[in-house]
Amino acid sequence: MSFCVAIDGPAAAGKGTIARAVADHFGFAHMDTGLLYRATGVKTFQGLSPLEAAQNLRAEDLKRNDLRTGDAGQAASRVAAEPEVRAALVDFQQAFARREGGAVLDGRDIGTVICPDAEVKLFVTATDEVRAQRRHAELRGKGERVTLEQVLEDLRERDARDSARATAPLAAAKDAVLIDTSEMSIDEAVAQVVALIEARRRG
Repeated sequence: MSFCVAIDGPAAAGKGTIARAVADHFGFAHMDTGLLYRATGVKTFQGLSPLEAAQNLRAEDLKRNDLRTGDAGQAASRVAAEPEVRAALVDFQQAFARREGGAVLDGRDIGTVICPDAEVKLFVTATDEVRAQRRHAELRGKGERVTLEQVLEDLRERDARDSARATAPLAAAKDAVLIDTSEMSIDEAVAQVVALIEARRRG
C-alpha cells in the first residue's frame, strides 16, 4: 500500500532533516527532490543545457559530493525555474511517490504539483535569520569561507526566484500543515510531524 508524505519549504528550514527522520521512523522511502535539481544544475557546469542535463540525469549523479555547496544550490534554483527541466523530472518523482511501502518527498512543489493527492502535506518554514544561521554553520562546517551576510543575501535571492517563477513556484498547498521551526528543536519538529502522520494513517 502506498502512502505519500509531501514536505515543502524554503532552504534551510529543516524540511530535509525532518523528512529523513520521518522516513526512518515509519520505514518509508525518502527522496530529497532538491538533489535532482542540484545534480542537474551541477551538470550544466560541464557545458550541457539545463534540459540536456535533466534528460541525461543518472542515479549516480545524485551521489556526487559537491551537491550541497552554495554554487550547486544557486544552480539548482536557476535550472528549476525552467518549465522544460521540471517537466523532464516529474514522472520520476511521481513514480517514487506511489511506490509500495510509503514515501516521503521533500522539495518546493511536492504538495502543489508533484503529489497534489498526498495523504499528508506539510510546509516547513523558519525566519530568514534562523535559516541563514543554519546554512552558514553547514557551509562553514564543509570548509566554505562565506559570511553570514552573504548566506542571508543568497537565501533571500533564492527565495525570491523560487517564489516568482512561472512554473511550480515555491508555495504552500492550501491543505498543507504549516510547521515553523524557528524556535523548535529538530526532535520537537519530528515528534509533531510523526504524530500528525500517525493520526492520518489511523484515518
